[in-house]
Amino acid sequence: MLVKVFGSAVYGVEAMTITIEVDAQSGSQTGYFIVGLPDNAVKESLERIIAAIKNIGYERPRTKVLVNMAPADVRKAGSAYDLPIALGMLAVSKQMNADALQDYIIMGELSLDGSLQPIKGALPIAIQARAEKYKGLILPAQNAREGALVNNLDVYGINHISEVVDFFNGKTELKPVIVNTREEFYDAQQHFDVDFNDVKGQENVKRALEIAAAGGHNAILIGPPGAGKTMLAKRLPTVLPPITLQEALETTKIHSVAGKLSSNSSLVAHRPFRSPHHTVSDAALVGGGGIPQPGEISLAHNGVLFLDELPEFKRTALEVMRQPMEERRVTISRAKVTLDFPASFMLIASMNPCPCGYFNHPEKECTCAPVMVQRYLNKISGPLLDRIDLHVEVTPVSFNELSSQATSEPSEKIRERVIAARDIQAKRFENTPGIYCNAQMSSRQLKEVCVINPIGQKLLKTAMDRLNLSARAYDRILKVSRTIADLTASEEIRPEHLAEAIQYRSLDREGWAG
Repeated sequence: MLVKVFGSAVYGVEAMTITIEVDAQSGSQTGYFIVGLPDNAVKESLERIIAAIKNIGYERPRTKVLVNMAPADVRKAGSAYDLPIALGMLAVSKQMNADALQDYIIMGELSLDGSLQPIKGALPIAIQARAEKYKGLILPAQNAREGALVNNLDVYGINHISEVVDFFNGKTELKPVIVNTREEFYDAQQHFDVDFNDVKGQENVKRALEIAAAGGHNAILIGPPGAGKTMLAKRLPTVLPPITLQEALETTKIHSVAGKLSSNSSLVAHRPFRSPHHTVSDAALVGGGGIPQPGEISLAHNGVLFLDELPEFKRTALEVMRQPMEERRVTISRAKVTLDFPASFMLIASMNPCPCGYFNHPEKECTCAPVMVQRYLNKISGPLLDRIDLHVEVTPVSFNELSSQATSEPSEKIRERVIAARDIQAKRFENTPGIYCNAQMSSRQLKEVCVINPIGQKLLKTAMDRLNLSARAYDRILKVSRTIADLTASEEIRPEHLAEAIQYRSLDREGWAG
């Protein structure tokens, strides 16, 4: 007797339907075999499945059982195939009705007592199940809300295998999980744990981060320990434009594949903020593995990637980010598979100005020789620095500012200005696919959009000469000045906009480190 059960495999951020064929062969020989390129986790599932079947009061098949996972040339990984294989075994041994199995995608990891454990990638699996017009999707209860984000598909959350067996045998009914996606999404968008009015002083840095948010610019904060660099960076998502429903679905799909969604969660309602430690490996940062998984830059998609103490990161890890920062996606190639992961993020980095941390400090003396300072700064390569638009110097906050009872401007007010500037850019680039903000402009668009008058040309030339700014700073200054103009709703780039943009190129100045 042959029974077919349908599961799903996730590759990249997309899913593929897997047909699990269970065949019971008559004869004196007994045993259980899995074919179809299973990995060790799939092979080990047989022991879990046999124990679970026994512990819920059913009999294991007493014949030779062959399990084929098709397509057989695609590698199957993970423990999520336990449930469909177990149901196939019960059906092939005629302990469960198999008539309705063809209407459902079924996934779940089994414990020895028959209870189900959560899986990765429930959202892309649900999207694929709907695309292939399956009647329903059966998942562990912890993944049900995630799968239920997909409309026009019945998603059932299961705690124990016996619930599924009774459902197919007609003994019980399963109720689909209902999630009001839009209502929950828009409610969750209004709540943040942090706010810019928590930060005392640092008005110049807040202004720089507002510009970065308004134009989608990358930024680096340079200052001594304890100046508030990390505190400021963590509040950047509170002033970014609210994540759209489409962006939220893209982001949730990536987090689902990586297994980063919390139990019983649904959509990611806020722009992600990822802050990997400086010991992160190349593969953990950009993605990788035998079956490639998304890295930190993909988990930060549509949000912020914060690299604290930038010079402490491995040089190779930083260099592999260069291409994804330009293309806003990362391609992971292996011998048998090539996968693309989205990686459109804002990079915010922070660093001390020197090894001791007190170069250019207004009160404390730096103990580093000039050559040590330069060597420390040289840990960041020119090509990477070229992709960072704003260099912001952060100075310590004085006692008077710290002890002041005056309240700073809240994130909500800053966010309103950022949204207004992004609306201007949305109209500007509405006929240019893939371009949504000033930071993404190409050189050709730069010439069309960032036209400056003769006074501005003279100011920019003088700044380049006197401050010894490098040639790579030119385009960045124009992009940032365009964003500053957008924040004031100005159609043209005025000299004061250029002047403000010029001051955000600290690290391009020759001799900055002495």
